[in-house]
Amino acid sequence: MHKCGWMTITGLMLFLASTCNEARAQAAQAQAPSQPNATGSTHKSAAASPYDRALLRPALLTARAPATYQVKFTTTKGDFVISVTRAWAPLGADRFYNLVRRHFYDNTSFFRVLKGFVVQWGISAYPPVSAAWSRAPIKDDPVVQSNLRGSITYAMGGPNTRTTQVFVNLVDNNRLDGMGFSAFGQVTEGMDVVEALYAGYGEGAPDGQGPQQDLIEKSGRPYLDKGFDKLDSIKTTTLILPPGATPAKSLTAPKAAPTPATPKP
Repeated sequence: MHKCGWMTITGLMLFLASTCNEARAQAAQAQAPSQPNATGSTHKSAAASPYDRALLRPALLTARAPATYQVKFTTTKGDFVISVTRAWAPLGADRFYNLVRRHFYDNTSFFRVLKGFVVQWGISAYPPVSAAWSRAPIKDDPVVQSNLRGSITYAMGGPNTRTTQVFVNLVDNNRLDGMGFSAFGQVTEGMDVVEALYAGYGEGAPDGQGPQQDLIEKSGRPYLDKGFDKLDSIKTTTLILPPGATPAKSLTAPKAAPTPATPKP
């Protein structure tokens, strides 16, 4: 994901290249459910670990998501809500649901904010968690909904390389549709908060001086706090289910996904 506005062919290639690190190191609007019930996960681990240790076992976190659900993001800039529609991208919606249930995105930073293009996040603040999910890519979903302003989509470094990184489109990025980026939800509250997230650092190497994804994966939040302390971050996430829906009680353990080949920068 790259320069503001429309992208040149080179820009499109750089867009894919910028997310290679994730694949390498980690391997339009949905209607909000009426009268939702907040059901934030309570699976916080013991004091010895700052994260839910279930996040170290991605193969077990494969519960099927409800047809629709919402996620409230409480950030250093304010709150915003994403409404997810499973029919748009079932595999992506299920992955996001399981990550939110286990608070994967808590304490993560918006490390890639490009005005007029996208806001990207989803690298864990904890290196062991990043390492675990780098080996758990999911297959692609067909593109059903376009990458319109406010839609949320997974970052990827090529076919079948989606893991945990996501981005919100700040403008209509229809050209991403033909590249296989399948939107699975929409910001339905607080788009002004998303647009106000700190964007002063710009793109990471090799195109800029912003945060480098591989270093975030290796060192976690301390790397960002030391060199990019103005970045906004996620304090907490809250899962909001539609009336009558209940959190999944059982998880399945599928075969581990193979590590996909990724395009070179």
